[in-house]
Amino acid sequence: MAFFLAWVGCWLPIALILTKVFHWTPNQSLRSEHKIPLLVSLYLLAPLILGVICWLTHKSFSSYGWLGNFSILYSFSLGLGLGALSLAFVFGCHLCFGLCKLKISNLKSLPSTLFSIMLVATLVGGVEELVFRGFLFSQLQEDYSVWIATVTSSLIFALLHLVWEQSETIPQLPGLCLMGMVLVLARFADNGSLGLAWGLHAGWVWSIAAIDTLNLIDYTGRAPEWITGKNKKPLAGVAGIFCMGITTVALCLLLNKLNLA
Repeated sequence: MAFFLAWVGCWLPIALILTKVFHWTPNQSLRSEHKIPLLVSLYLLAPLILGVICWLTHKSFSSYGWLGNFSILYSFSLGLGLGALSLAFVFGCHLCFGLCKLKISNLKSLPSTLFSIMLVATLVGGVEELVFRGFLFSQLQEDYSVWIATVTSSLIFALLHLVWEQSETIPQLPGLCLMGMVLVLARFADNGSLGLAWGLHAGWVWSIAAIDTLNLIDYTGRAPEWITGKNKKPLAGVAGIFCMGITTVALCLLLNKLNLA
């Protein structure tokens, strides 16, 4: 509670200044070019606030799974590839069954925007994993079982996404909660490190943001929204659940391999 209150409390003055700069009022929809500075400022504050918490409690980031060695970068790379491939497989199935069409003309802008989207995805994935699968999950696990800590941290993770877009986020809440639980599994599969979960998270954000920003996919309407995802959001439909299922199988195989070793 102290962490979240301090995080929001320190960010609110920055958010107010930015909204004045953007001439934004609550009755207006927040445009993506305005949302990114708000999001980046919020996420850059989190490690600083958590650093103060660690200093007060005599802990370190490594106790929350953020290891200061090259192994976390290797796990991140592995997770990034797995996250991107799992979504590529899902959208590949969409294309094969005629559920969507690829806008080939928009692919020209892909190389120039991929890097900037990747930077934002890496920041978002890293901070959210440090906060929810690192700090929050570890704190809950001290007093509750693994299952309660997993479900509670995943539920809080899902509900806090309502801060940005309520109408688009509500249909995604079950999928976001499931995503949080899959990412907890990724931490276990990586021997307590956040590297694999960070990579997965960044890979999913990177892929979805690239598709949305460049408008690469055009749905044909041959399948209902509960399959492809309401408001073109995979996590709001069977497609996102399928993606989480593929990832869960891969993580279970990895976890089984580690246990055998």
